[in-house]
Formats: sequence, structure tokens, C-alpha cells
Amino acid sequence: MDGFAGLLREAMVLAAVLCLPVLGVAALVGTAIAVVQAATQIQEQTLTLLPKMLAVGLTIALFGSFALHACEALFHHALDAIPSLVYGP
Repeated sequence: MDGFAGLLREAMVLAAVLCLPVLGVAALVGTAIAVVQAATQIQEQTLTLLPKMLAVGLTIALFGSFALHACEALFHHALDAIPSLVYGP
């Protein structure tokens, strides 16, 4: 099961690499908007949601190609590993 564990670990690392930048951008934009709302005392929910959605969408649009290529590489690696997973090393 060492081959499967390595493949699973690789998939989890890829998931973290793909998710963390998007989550980081959303957190930074949310914090910046919260500071602006606290300074101006405007507590409108739509003011927080729209900038976060735009920032996350822009981040996905910019790094989407990298994400697809990384997922493709992992998929090809998983396909290449099938014989060793089934029949052993």
C-alpha cells in the first residue's frame, strides 16, 4: 500500500496547493473590507460579499490554467501507477 499512500499524499498536497491561495485571497479581501466597514461604520452585507466574489473569481481565472495542468499531471501519474497498485511492485 506504499504506492497508494504516496499517491494519496500527492493528491492531498495538490488540493492544499490549489485551495490555499484562493482562501488566502478571500481572507485578505474580507479583512480589508471589514476594516473599511469598521472605519466608516457601514454594516452592509453585500459590501463584503461582492468584493470577495470578484477577488476569488479573478484568482481562479488567473491561476486556473496552472491548476488544470497540475490536476492533469496528477491524473496521468495516477494512471501510470495503476499497474503497480494492482499487481504490486
